[in-house]
Amino acid sequence: MAGDLNLALVTAPPESSRITAAAFAQTHLYAALPQTHTAAQKEDIAFQDLAKDEWILFARRSHPVVRDAIMDAAQRHGIAPKHAHDILTAQEAIHLVSQHVGVAIVTEPASVGTSAEGVVIRPLSDPSLSFETCLIMRADDDSRLPNEFGRSFLRRYQSHTLPPKQMELSLSA
Repeated sequence: MAGDLNLALVTAPPESSRITAAAFAQTHLYAALPQTHTAAQKEDIAFQDLAKDEWILFARRSHPVVRDAIMDAAQRHGIAPKHAHDILTAQEAIHLVSQHVGVAIVTEPASVGTSAEGVVIRPLSDPSLSFETCLIMRADDDSRLPNEFGRSFLRRYQSHTLPPKQMELSLSA
């Protein structure tokens, strides 16, 4: 919003009339666990598997929608997470997990390509923890280059994931 960037890729952007958001992918949450964790061999992780652990979560200021959804889901499952650390990046979370500080809950794009010795990353089984990843820009940004790039990105990305008739571009012309 400060005008430093024209476009960004954001998981679960906040709702704002000042932002134009075009969803292009569904993002799921993953748990990063020490290899020695009792649930590390499971194919997907339930909240109950993490109930006794200290949790490493994205800071509310960096991912408020994701953070609130995690806490709401934990409450629905009757879990009061032990809070270990707030993090800003998945790399930071994976490092803390590798140091046995706790277990981390991270987004799928953040977990891709992030690894550390002794850490496994598994999908969370809660279906309510799925978010749209969007290309966003300021609603008042009528710059030609960012708009053209945004439309091109969405066409290219969506042509690989959706049948052509389902493509919808919502950035300004």
